[in-house]
Amino acid sequence: MANPLPQGSTIGIIGGGQLGRMLSVAASRLGLKSHIFEPGANPPAGQVADQVTTAAYDDADALKRFAEAVDVITYEFENIPTEALDILGAIRPIHPGREALRVSQDRLTEKTFLNDLGLQTAPFADITDADSLSAALADIGTPAILKTRRFGYDGKGQARIMSPDDAEKALADMAGAPAILEGFVDFSHEVSVIAARAADGSVSCYDPGENVHKDGILDTTTVPARLTPGHRQDAVLLAAKILNALDYVGVMGVELFVTPKGLIVNEIAPRVHNSGHWTQNGCAVDQFEQHIRAVAGWPLGDGQRHSDVVMENLIGHDLDRVPELATQPDTAIHLYGKADVKAGRKMGHVNRIVRK
Repeated sequence: MANPLPQGSTIGIIGGGQLGRMLSVAASRLGLKSHIFEPGANPPAGQVADQVTTAAYDDADALKRFAEAVDVITYEFENIPTEALDILGAIRPIHPGREALRVSQDRLTEKTFLNDLGLQTAPFADITDADSLSAALADIGTPAILKTRRFGYDGKGQARIMSPDDAEKALADMAGAPAILEGFVDFSHEVSVIAARAADGSVSCYDPGENVHKDGILDTTTVPARLTPGHRQDAVLLAAKILNALDYVGVMGVELFVTPKGLIVNEIAPRVHNSGHWTQNGCAVDQFEQHIRAVAGWPLGDGQRHSDVVMENLIGHDLDRVPELATQPDTAIHLYGKADVKAGRKMGHVNRIVRK
């Protein structure tokens, strides 16, 4: 984008969940409006957005009207149908671009892309049937994880294979979907880098955060992460390498395994990321504002960390803890405005400032 969007311009956001909600809030702080496109009624982002279009992703007319009503388009999740992108992209620029979506929508494509950049990943193999799974297990060994190539998140679409005897059931769990086998990685902990790239090629990375998962869902992110100075530098450099290879515009989450042999890339997410929520209270410019700045053609902001932070997700009935959390010092509460409390559903998060 040659010129930064002026105040009063509208950011179109595909998806109306909590990430879209927080992007809308960030846009409003910069004097920008937000317009949400979301198939579901009454999305969390709709409570804080200027406009909401409620329509299916195959509604061509609604997509065209939406695109014509905004100045630039971004998204809060990566599994947007290609046909919808074709319609939107013909009318307005989409950031991050199509190549980032193509790579990240398919685990096999993503792993191959990362390896081609010279980055380490877990060993993997394309699985099309029982014979290919048997051959892959013979090569990669067990334990391993069989995953759907597309649409998996928060531990869904995955089956562990602890021995070859588990293979048949794991394949059945994929329900015929294209799959990928990934070998286990011997890692001490997982970290993630939230990185941003502007249209002019400038890159800014936040400090890596250390992640802990429970039941396949992110539980906490702690900053600073336990990393050697060399690992910290490597994490930032490899994130920048990925962004530049994709000619990326916006914020990306890069998940990494810390191993004795170095950092291994677990996965990339072409959007703002759950493990970056700590930036809301640990930095002058958080990941959401950074993303809006990038897609709107503004200069990237100062992403330096001014505080140590522990981010904790509020899952399901963790919401019942809010009255007590509200009494705690150095604790910022971020709720998503979701009406229905469900087990495993992200209802909000808290950021705790850690005083030294």
